[in-house]
Amino acid sequence: MMLVFDIYKYYLMGHVRIFIELTRLNKPIGIMLLFWPCAWGLAYAYNFNHDTYKFVYYLILFFLGSVLMRSAGCIFNDIVDKDFDKKVERTMTRPITSEKISIKQSLFYVSLLCGCAFVVLIQFNKLTIILGLSSMFLAFAYPYMKRITYWPQLFLGLTFNWGLVMAWTAFNNEITLEIILLYISAIFWTLGYDTIYGAQDMSDDEIIGLKSTSIKFKKNINLFVALTYLITVLILLYLFWGKIEANYFSSIFLIFFVVTLIYQSINFNKENPASCLKMFKLNNYSGLLLFLGILVI
Repeated sequence: MMLVFDIYKYYLMGHVRIFIELTRLNKPIGIMLLFWPCAWGLAYAYNFNHDTYKFVYYLILFFLGSVLMRSAGCIFNDIVDKDFDKKVERTMTRPITSEKISIKQSLFYVSLLCGCAFVVLIQFNKLTIILGLSSMFLAFAYPYMKRITYWPQLFLGLTFNWGLVMAWTAFNNEITLEIILLYISAIFWTLGYDTIYGAQDMSDDEIIGLKSTSIKFKKNINLFVALTYLITVLILLYLFWGKIEANYFSSIFLIFFVVTLIYQSINFNKENPASCLKMFKLNNYSGLLLFLGILVI
């Protein structure tokens, strides 16, 4: 009996490890980069509607949604890219590529995670539910973009920051020009950090025919990232200048946010994948700083 239990336990734990690797739960930076724009939208909405209970409750819901949708997205991306991942050193050991798990099982997990995300989604108002459902097209179209355009990072920006608009509508049940501008600023932030991330795989991607902004602008990649971050900052200043000018703490958070972006632009090296990954991960702190800056305006 103990032997049967030990075998079952070994199999179960092994499958849990595969699931964690499959969904990248062991690499939570992707979850946080999906979550921070949602948090920005909630923080901005909170400035107009000081309902603390709703703010905290929605913050938790959007975090759960970020975990679920990012996990589902990782699995679907690996299914679509399985043949390409075999040819890239960084991705060749992923569970689907290395056949640790079948496509059928992986699709089951995608469905399960999306179902759980839908349960989270229906806690919001009708407009937010519609926006959430419409984001599914963006999420499942993204993996194909690197095959047809040099701008998959821009498409990722549209996708990854959709939650920012949803967070605003969850509070206010409307879409305004201000929230669209904040959404655009977030898109350029994603365009910058994902260009840094993509620089890790440029050599392999060029060989197998995949496209990215990292490849398109590889001769001036640091300048390109700096320009995307500059656009992000200029839009934020346009939105918040009048408010942060009179708010010491908000100004400090925004200054440190800008410093993290400048630091990344200068210090990532396209020839050094480790430096690209390090600068990419720094955006978790960038997202937190901007969240705090918006929250205390």
